[in-house]
Amino acid sequence: MTVAVVTDSTAYLPADLAGSRGLTVVPLTVVLNGTEGLEGIEVFPADAIRALGGRRVSVSTSRPAPEQFAQTYRRLLAEGADSVLSVHLSAELSGTVESARLAAAEVGGRVAVVDSRSTGMGLGFPVLAAAAAAARGADLDGVRGAALAAVDRTRMFFYVDTLEFLRRGGRINAAAALLGTALSVKPIMHVVDGAIVLRDRVRTASRGLARLVDLAVEAAGADEVDVAVHHLDAPQRADQLLQALTARLGDRLREAYVSEAGAVVAAHAGPGLACVVVHRR
Repeated sequence: MTVAVVTDSTAYLPADLAGSRGLTVVPLTVVLNGTEGLEGIEVFPADAIRALGGRRVSVSTSRPAPEQFAQTYRRLLAEGADSVLSVHLSAELSGTVESARLAAAEVGGRVAVVDSRSTGMGLGFPVLAAAAAAARGADLDGVRGAALAAVDRTRMFFYVDTLEFLRRGGRINAAAALLGTALSVKPIMHVVDGAIVLRDRVRTASRGLARLVDLAVEAAGADEVDVAVHHLDAPQRADQLLQALTARLGDRLREAYVSEAGAVVAAHAGPGLACVVVHRR
């Protein structure tokens, strides 16, 4: 039995992984000042960051249409897959999962959909777990179970220079954004039950990065872990985080990935984002 694994562009997998693991990636759409483009194909992080720096800017994102997913599922089944597992970013952050479920219902019972309850490699690690199960020959239930188990073992923490972009995009409430601004603090967020929640407040960016490392090590516990670091127009922050995590986790660190987050996250988080995702094995 062959199970094809589908995800969306917000997994921000390092470039070589999607191809080497046989994954199919469906892009979200980013709208910059009225011009639409597919994330990672037509619109890139630098485009969104440049637009956000303008005085008059309109940046938004939209989910793939159900028909886009349906076409993908039909193609994979026609190419020989017995079934499809489709794993996507949190329903609290996007309607992508809803589109995938509508498409799955249209195609029939050979497609299952999983809400990762996260984004970035918080989505990517469950996708990789699903792909590994599929490669071992697991059936659709087994591949789905592997993805869900990885969801439960994955935590995400991130730092942003300002909450303003998250507020504009409706990803946090105005009261939380106002609190951060009024106190002139740097916010550290985490993802809880699929939603973005304020975790800590620090006074400087350097303290923010140090706190990310502390939280990641705490989340790892005594387990062996895989770690992913994302950034937005801040490669030096990513390097700093990876070096600190490598030193702190020692031989418990099995795999480490670094990638720039894409235009969808750029539209909502703004430049300077630094993120750590911890997956306990």
